[in-house]
Order: sequence, then C-alpha cells, then structure tokens
Amino acid sequence: MTSTSVLAACASRTGKVYGSGLHADVCLALIAELTVLRQSMLERENTMATQLKRVAPHYQDSARNLVHYLALRGHELRPIQERLAWLGLSSLGRSESHVLANLDKVLGILHCLTGQDWVDQSPLEPAGSVTGRRLLRRHAVQLLGDHPAGRPVRIMVTIPSEAASDYSVVRELVDAGMDIARINCAHDCAADWIAMAHNIRRAAKAARRTVRILMDLGGPKIRTGDMAPRPAVLRMRPNKDEYGRPYRPYRLGIQTTAQSDKIPDIDGCIGVDPKWLAHVEMGTQIDFADARGAKRHLLVVETGAWGVVAESLQTAYLTPETLLTIHGAQGKKWSSTLPLRIDALPGMRVLHRGDVIRVTANAQGDPTQIACTLPEVIDQVRVGERIWFDDGRIGGVIRNITGDALEVEITQAREGGEKLTADKGINLPDSELDLAALTEKDLLDLQCAAQEADMVGLSFVQRPDDVYLLRDHLNQLGRSDMGIVLKIETIKGFENLPELMLAGMSGESAGVMIARGDLAVECGYERLAEVQEEILWCAEAAHMPVVWATQVLETLAKTGVPSRAEVSDAGLGVRAECVMLNKGPFITDAIRTLDDILRRMGSHQEKKRSLLRALHAWSGSTTPDADASPPRAPLQEA
Repeated sequence: MTSTSVLAACASRTGKVYGSGLHADVCLALIAELTVLRQSMLERENTMATQLKRVAPHYQDSARNLVHYLALRGHELRPIQERLAWLGLSSLGRSESHVLANLDKVLGILHCLTGQDWVDQSPLEPAGSVTGRRLLRRHAVQLLGDHPAGRPVRIMVTIPSEAASDYSVVRELVDAGMDIARINCAHDCAADWIAMAHNIRRAAKAARRTVRILMDLGGPKIRTGDMAPRPAVLRMRPNKDEYGRPYRPYRLGIQTTAQSDKIPDIDGCIGVDPKWLAHVEMGTQIDFADARGAKRHLLVVETGAWGVVAESLQTAYLTPETLLTIHGAQGKKWSSTLPLRIDALPGMRVLHRGDVIRVTANAQGDPTQIACTLPEVIDQVRVGERIWFDDGRIGGVIRNITGDALEVEITQAREGGEKLTADKGINLPDSELDLAALTEKDLLDLQCAAQEADMVGLSFVQRPDDVYLLRDHLNQLGRSDMGIVLKIETIKGFENLPELMLAGMSGESAGVMIARGDLAVECGYERLAEVQEEILWCAEAAHMPVVWATQVLETLAKTGVPSRAEVSDAGLGVRAECVMLNKGPFITDAIRTLDDILRRMGSHQEKKRSLLRALHAWSGSTTPDADASPPRAPLQEA
C-alpha cells in the first residue's frame, strides 16, 4: 500500500482526522500552496509544447519531468520545505528525477491528514521515484555503456598523443580501469586519431572489455595566437640538492639533423653534422665555451642508432654559435662543429599588474601585441568588460577599442609577473559573443569522428540550434545513432542548459559534461561550486547522464602524489555517471585511485541521496568500513 492509502485506511477505521493533531491549518495552507505549484508545472508544460514536440519518443517522459522541475525551481520553496519537514513529510529536496510524482505524494498525504479525498494521479505523472532512476540508468547505458561491477560510475581518460604509435600506453589504461577513451580533436590530426581508436579497440578486445570512444570537437575556442620566437638557446641544468650540489647530470641527446627518432631518458636534444657525429663514441669528451663564455664539458655515456647521449654536471647554455670540440679517450683533439638544430624558445610575454597590452587580429610577430585566433570577437566586446588569459591565471579589463585591436589593462597577475605564451585560452565572461559552435575544422573532424567514435563532444555549445545543427550533420554522415555530449563551458551555455538538453533529446542519446576549466573562468571561481551543483540537479531532472570533468586528481596524474582537496573532489564525482581524468605521467595510478574512491563512495551516495549502509568504525566491530556494499534490490514502483 502507498503512504496515502495507509493513512486513508487508518482514517476510515478510526474516524479521526489526523490533521487535527498535526496542525490542520498548516496542512491546509500547504495544500493550497502545493496545488498552485502543481498548476504552474502543467502550465509550463503547455507553454513549452512546441519544444517538447521535437523531443524523441523515448525521451518524452524525461523532457516533461525536466519542464516540471524548471517550473518548480522558479518558486521560492524554502518556507514550504521547512513546514513539510516539520510535519515529517518529504520536503521536495530530492525530487529531481520524479518531480510531479513527488509533489502528488505529498499532496495525497496532506489530503489524508486533513480528512479529504485524494484521487491517485500516477497515470498523469511522467516518472515515479523508481522509474525516474530507471530512466537515468537506461540513458546512461545508451550513451556511456555499462558501468563495471561494484562501481556505479564510469571512468573516462583523455588519450595522450603517444597512444597513436604505442599500443602499450592504451593497454595500460584499459587494464587500470578506463571505461571510456576521450580523443581531443584540438590536438594531433585525423591519422593520429584513427590510430588511437584502433589501439583502443585492440586493447579492449584483448582485455575482454567494452571501451567506448568519445571524440571531442575543438569548437570556437579563443586562444592567443603565434608569438615571435625567442632566441634558440638550450639551457642545460643538472638536478641539484639544497646545497647546490648536483646529484643527477643533465642528459643531452645528440643526433644528426636528419634523425628524428626519440632518444629515451634525456632532458634535451640537438642536431649536428653527421660527419662530425661519426667520430663520437663511448667515452668521448666534448668541450665547449657556452653562451656566457664559461668552459664546460660533456661526456658521452650511451650510443645507439638514434644518436648518442652525453652527460654534464655543470649548468650551461648552448646556442647555434656554440663551438663543440671532441676529444678521444686519450685526449686527442679530432674536430669541431656548430649545432645545426637547437629549437628556438617559444614566444613569451611577461605581464604585470598595471601593464597595458594590445590584443589584435594579427600581431604579425610584434612583441608588443598579442594575437587572437578568433579576431571576430573584437567587434563583439565592449569597453569595461573583463578578459582572462590562460585559464584565469591572468586577468584584465578592456579599456579601449581601436579598429582591430583591444587595449587591455592587466588587473590580475602574480607578484613578479605571469608568463603568457601562444595557444593559451582567452575568456570573455561579460561579452555577448555570437560564435558558431561548429567551426570549419570541426566539420572536417566530425567526418573522422563519425567513422571512429561512439559519441561526439560539442564544445562551447551555447544555443539549441548548435545541437540541432550537429544532429543534422550526423544524420548526413549516416550516424543518427551517435551520442552527443554537451560541454557546458560558458555562462551562456549554463543559462541555456534546459533548452540545450531538450535539443539533445531530439536524438538517440545525449549527456552533459561539466567542463569546469573554462566554466570556472567564465562564472568566477567563487560561483563554480554552486553552478556545478545546479547542472547536476538539472541533468538529473532530465534523466541525462553527467560527466564530471577537469582537474580531477590532476596533481596525482602529473606528480604521482594527490592533494587532499582533490581526493575530496574526486569523491564528489560519484554523483555523476562518469568522471573524466586528464593525461599525465602517472595516469594509471590516478585511474586506480579514482576506481577505489568511487567504489567506496558508491555505497554512501547516489546522486543527492545519502545511502545509510552499516558503519563499523564506531560500532566496535573489527570489520572495516571499506567493505563492499551489498547488491541493491531490484527497483519496483511503489
């Protein structure tokens, strides 16, 4: 029996109106207020009928539930929640997956408490408490595949460039627990992506697992343009202890200018004349005076088909004008040469607070200006609006607009200045930018994605038309079945999230990625925690899977040691359907750690709902709290 039918039965047997003992006036007032809420949900559904018609049939119930949630959250509910909780009733705080059903259950109980009749509304409700969760799980499987046994959340990993040529890299990721591979189309090329996808499928087959592939389109990312390179200088610096004593030599790779083979375990590499290199062997000493005139030595310690490796315990600066002289084992001088290949240092600008810089359509190597890769934004910004560089490390305000350039005053930078290089992100959080979500490059990349991937990521999506356009292109490529991941990276994308999700529901499958990197810069770090929560709630109301992304266990992936804060952050990811890790030298350690965290937290939390499994730490039991949770009972509608 339902809770309302139990109360009704009790009332019929005893003849007692339960509201009289539970402040009938409070119950009656709540009935009136909740009835108004219910009516607003139905009115919102009628208002959005045109948008709902574009939703695929298998998403209709989810779309209606989302619309009801939007109507519910348009009201100030906190006073109502306090009174509902005081009565011991649901305060609607976990109703995302079944909004109308939850409200109707509360109304039914209140009617019974006040001795009034209540007609069951279940046939009119798009989702109940059980079917809502069931729909979310079904949609998650459609897009992301099954989750592994014992872990309710999938793990997505960004594939590094070397995975295109090194199968073992991918196999290690799969063996560590990767469920979804992310290929970033902002880097590498189509040939590399195809090779990566081949290695992913090969590794998954060898491990007898299913690993899905997401190809992430680059989108209209605004970046700093090319900067004039600095001089070609190679700084050789050995590792030193606290007293300045070297304990690990600098390892310099030396090969001919025609060679490009990767030399293992080196710190830097130069190219030289092949005739000169032919005289170099094990034990050869290389003498030179560096760019400062300091006399330095290198000792050859390894040779191979790829060239040689020489070591030095002294700091030195090599340039194309540094004369290298070789000596044999007995000190005999053979010949000298100049380095023919030393890579120029990338262009860089050091910015301080108070600096005024020019951001232009084309800096043309002018070191006093910074180029922008999407110059059309210059015509769409206004004086006084903020501008951020390099994921928010450097901040400024637009003070003037002259022709094709912005004059920007730097207002935020570290003491001593911040370095800005090419290909760093530019964010304009205050500006109303009209940029197409699909660039010409994206449309070319989409052809590769349609052949190789299971789903595609739509970066910097801002309008529903962006989603419909992508779906049209996928249909033309014969991939109407392809899933779409909506990457929420801008304030406009966040504000239009409900409409974006309804547009995503026009196809076979869709999900949302909380891309916290650009989003944090756009909305401000102070507001990020609030924004990511609201995205989680809205997505649950749409029964749409969420990918929790950006800087998850980043310190662990890069250094091998996690920070305390990022472990807690990774634990929050259990409320999503997938957590994404970025690449790094310790990525397999990060995967295993995340797997452990998600398995533990999966027995404590499901979306916003706390799961109260038995705790042993305070009970005197010797059983640790880390034990696995028992299998959940099959879901049945109440």
